[in-house]
Amino acid sequence: MRRSTAGAPQDDPRTRASRPVTLSPILTAALEAFYENGYHGATVRDIAARVGVTVPALYYHHENKEALLYALLDTSISRLDTVCRLVDAGGGGPVQRFNDLVECLVRHMAVSGKLAYLDGELRSLAPEHRRSYIAKRSAIEGRLLRAVEEGIADGSFDLTYPRDTVRAMLGTIQAVATWYRPDGELSLDDLVKRYLAILSRMAGLRSA
Repeated sequence: MRRSTAGAPQDDPRTRASRPVTLSPILTAALEAFYENGYHGATVRDIAARVGVTVPALYYHHENKEALLYALLDTSISRLDTVCRLVDAGGGGPVQRFNDLVECLVRHMAVSGKLAYLDGELRSLAPEHRRSYIAKRSAIEGRLLRAVEEGIADGSFDLTYPRDTVRAMLGTIQAVATWYRPDGELSLDDLVKRYLAILSRMAGLRSA
């Protein structure tokens, strides 16, 4: 039986992670432009035209093109950071937290679509924005690593290189966004089951 990770259903991290990230019309247009043309190939003028506003009106909401990129990346990583913090707040043993974190990560990547592509544009962020993004991404990695290390300590996991393995896990999960389609043959729940099985084996989960 799954434990409850929060008091209200809307606070369940699995529920939050299963929803597509909500974007404003301007950010939606920016995402489309960045996806189609790349960050450097996209122009503010094109983004403004897509959303039907003037360039000055767009600048009223976002200082420049880099600010649009940061807003998109931060919106996504902040949602993921929130659901992972909810998992930690729910308590439970290391295996349960590992399972819940993996599930949330897989669900988030499965519904992220084009947002996941932007991770490759991290180098285009201003230094302060890059540091902010990396800090949140590192915090997420740290939570998964902590669950794995605690599982090794209590004998639940049999693993020699936990940090390297966790990084490999996160790369495996991130790849979900490159191929998974919500309208495809594999349901989101089935995807989660498969990745829990795959990553549990990577973690060296011992049989009960």
